[in-house]
Amino acid sequence: MQQNLGRDEAIRPRAEPDEPSRSGGERDSLLSFVDYFRAVLVRKCVGLDHDQLNRTVAASTLTLARLVRHMAFVEDHWFQAVLHGRELPALWLDADWHAQPDWEMDTAADFSPAALADQFDAAVERSRLAVQGVDLDTLAARDTHGGATNLRWILIHMIEEYARHCGHADLLREAIDGTVGD
Repeated sequence: MQQNLGRDEAIRPRAEPDEPSRSGGERDSLLSFVDYFRAVLVRKCVGLDHDQLNRTVAASTLTLARLVRHMAFVEDHWFQAVLHGRELPALWLDADWHAQPDWEMDTAADFSPAALADQFDAAVERSRLAVQGVDLDTLAARDTHGGATNLRWILIHMIEEYARHCGHADLLREAIDGTVGD
């Protein structure tokens, strides 16, 4: 599954979503915050080539490429597998999750910037489609962590997950080229 073609290419800018809703209803507010943080993560990667996306800082193995691929998996895990009880997309089926629990991150360097961006964009689009018409109180098809989970909780969890990883991305991007900002 090597996708190293285009190592020198960079992730291109995406259309920016509006700022998160300040006066919308609960659903619109939650969805707009998830979209906002999705955009922040991508923005941290714009203009970086393969080597920059895979650069580590200090003793950590965390890279921007690992974060992007991880969040693509997280999108599919929560919105496809948990919320709807569907099989994960083919992209994730080669993994031996028991032997390599961080497989999605461990394989991130195998992909070009464009391939990483495509994986992320496709997962986000699947997630957006997965929540259409689903009420916030709808219980997920699969229990997680020993209990029933509704869409509201999944969206709040996704906001937390993105916010934490966008903080990591801030530090990584600043170490790569000095770029700072949300």
